[in-house]
Amino acid sequence: MARKDALKELQARLARQLRQAPAGQAPAWLAVECAGVRLLLPLQEAGEIVEHAHVPLPLPHARPWFGGVLNLRGHLHGVVDLAVFLGLRAAGAPHPDTLRLVALNPALGLHCALRVDRLAGLRNGSQLAPLPGAEASARPAFAGELYGDGQGRTWQALRLAALARDTHFLQVAQPLPGAA
Repeated sequence: MARKDALKELQARLARQLRQAPAGQAPAWLAVECAGVRLLLPLQEAGEIVEHAHVPLPLPHARPWFGGVLNLRGHLHGVVDLAVFLGLRAAGAPHPDTLRLVALNPALGLHCALRVDRLAGLRNGSQLAPLPGAEASARPAFAGELYGDGQGRTWQALRLAALARDTHFLQVAQPLPGAA
């Protein structure tokens, strides 16, 4: 019950921040952490935030980062462990017990939820400054810009729409041994 209350409080706090933002300074990012790495998810591409008590139903022959499927409000969603997908944590390594999920916006056409370790609130442009980053050619298309905040921390933006079209992300099944 405490977890459900904590999630309701987080959602209420996020809604308050959205309502109270001065014109032109509305939050543009949902800040999350995965394996200690700070990530920014575009609010317009993110969907519902869910803290779930049930473990996703595993899929046989799925890639290690694909956690299985879960019913979220009557729709089956694939669950991707974002830290494992991004190579930040090995599959099967311990992670927080609570299942924190950020669903992709339904407009992206993919019933998918990203498992994150921690929700860190909302950020807007006035709280972040662009940082010079790695060459764009060395990063996947879904890797957005790098930003710094007032505390000297670095945040990596992710483009969820590009992630939803990424060939590797869409290939959740492991190739079977001996299959051509």
